[in-house]
Amino acid sequence: MSNATYFNTNVTELPVNKGVPVKAVLSMTPCFFFFYINLVMLVTLRSKAVFRESSRYILLTNMLFVDSLNLLIFLLLYIFAVGKLYLSRYVCLAVVLTADIIFPISPINLAVMSLERYVAICFPLRHAEIATSRWTGVAIGIIWALGSLNSLTDIFLFVITGSTFASTWRFCTRSLVFHLEVYEVINKTFSGIYFTSVGAIIIYTYIGIVVAARSAASDKMSANKARKTVLLHLIQLGLYLASFSYDSIIISAYQYLDRLTALNIQYVAFLGLIIFPRCLSPLVYGLRDQTFWPIFKYYFTFGLRSTVKPVIM
Repeated sequence: MSNATYFNTNVTELPVNKGVPVKAVLSMTPCFFFFYINLVMLVTLRSKAVFRESSRYILLTNMLFVDSLNLLIFLLLYIFAVGKLYLSRYVCLAVVLTADIIFPISPINLAVMSLERYVAICFPLRHAEIATSRWTGVAIGIIWALGSLNSLTDIFLFVITGSTFASTWRFCTRSLVFHLEVYEVINKTFSGIYFTSVGAIIIYTYIGIVVAARSAASDKMSANKARKTVLLHLIQLGLYLASFSYDSIIISAYQYLDRLTALNIQYVAFLGLIIFPRCLSPLVYGLRDQTFWPIFKYYFTFGLRSTVKPVIM
């Protein structure tokens, strides 16, 4: 089951109890905060030519855009669920397809970012030729095309099989739109392919950079920094994969524990496994990049922490 399933199913089916107002605020506050950080980072990345023309920053812009879209969809669906508002069938279909498309893009983007760092360290003479803004744009187009394959397959089957929406309509969930078992099989297949491929690429690039870092002829400082970056990519991928355990944890909790304890476990697992991985990018990249950080801090504080706007061509 793809994480888009969790994103559209369990988010909107969080049971309503007396603690909903407090939990809703606690759930939405970090989302609003990181959504604001993402927007500031996107503004920062578009503010200077060095960010707009550098391959690594272009790829970061793409990932931040996808993470922000994920958070926005979550916020809307969560607000609709708490307010007990129902979306029309075709609006729900559009939301589900959008979530299905954007879910695999971040992991695939991580793989491309790792490859960019691998080329920069292991093939420095060819990096300027390969990692151009033009080829990076092509790579992003391929990323979105690959991310769309699952949704395109689902909608193709939906049309040719004459599928209909679920007869009983509730909160917008993937299972209400694509309720046949074949969709579940397709989701699992695509998810397995995505994550296996991305994991193999990131591990390969990590090993390649480690080997380069041990070479006397290489720039050890740059290689070590790239190695840490790729390792963080691997950790991020692990967090994305951890979200697959969400359903199993919730099913077990409701099966073996009392309802109140299960509700609390569901709430914590939801924040930790579904929301946190999508809020990690600003912490990973915004705080570690010495070129990016001063300009980001200027925009984040509305210029109050700096009397002079940082100037980087």
